[in-house]
Amino acid sequence: MKISLGPIQYYWTRDAVRDFYSSVAEAQVDIVYLGEVVCSRRHEMAFEDWLDIADTLAARGKEVVLSTQVLTEGEGDLKLVRRVAGNGRFRVEANDMGAVAMLAGTAGWVAGPHLNLYNPRSLALLAELGATRWVAPVEVTAAAARGILSACSIEAEVFAYGRLPLAYSARCFTARRYNLQKEHCEFRCLGFPDGIPLATREGEPFLTLNGVQTQSALLYNLLGDVQSLKDAGIEILRVSPQAHGTLDAVRALRAACNCEPDAVPIPGKFCNGFWHGRPGLEAV
Repeated sequence: MKISLGPIQYYWTRDAVRDFYSSVAEAQVDIVYLGEVVCSRRHEMAFEDWLDIADTLAARGKEVVLSTQVLTEGEGDLKLVRRVAGNGRFRVEANDMGAVAMLAGTAGWVAGPHLNLYNPRSLALLAELGATRWVAPVEVTAAAARGILSACSIEAEVFAYGRLPLAYSARCFTARRYNLQKEHCEFRCLGFPDGIPLATREGEPFLTLNGVQTQSALLYNLLGDVQSLKDAGIEILRVSPQAHGTLDAVRALRAACNCEPDAVPIPGKFCNGFWHGRPGLEAV
């Protein structure tokens, strides 16, 4: 099985992003997704900066994929999606149907996890438009994945580690936390490299706020489910970057995929409910 590194979900400084990918260049990662997918107001990294990192990683033998933004709200967002879709050098992950329309007819693009593809007929339609890889929505169960992939032959990838991206909104929850308007957010997300944790009134972890994105509170972890992932036809495991421990997760997943007897588990509290057909926050 291959291991991929998804796009960074959070707003990190330019130096932090570059330092992170310098370490990724030496890691046992097969595929790296790059680009801003959450909020167009995050300007630390320009499009040319992403291309520079892409060139460096490609030179180290990584497959590089440029990811498009999930929500496009204006002409500025559309211009960036057009630049990504038409970059002419690297494969593209489409995360909304506007990007799909731009990529239709070209071969080799990736149907991202936010396209809500839950059945083989929908997936076959995008395959006809040129998609050659399906990143399953995070709620997909093992049974559903087996059924879909038995009816549609396509390379399949699953979100295997990280905080689950659950929803997106036109509102910025981080700005709201500080009584600021989205257009004048003062870039408060920079102060939360892993988002803002929310708890229930009883003090239990509930959600994580990340600008316009809502995430799970717990880290999703399919480290113990590698065999069932293989049995379902999954070929790629995605790790979503966190501020700490990302490459430890990569090493642990690589060891599990290689069936290494001395594989070290990742410490911490996790969830994996969706894959087992249970509520996502459960640990099965």
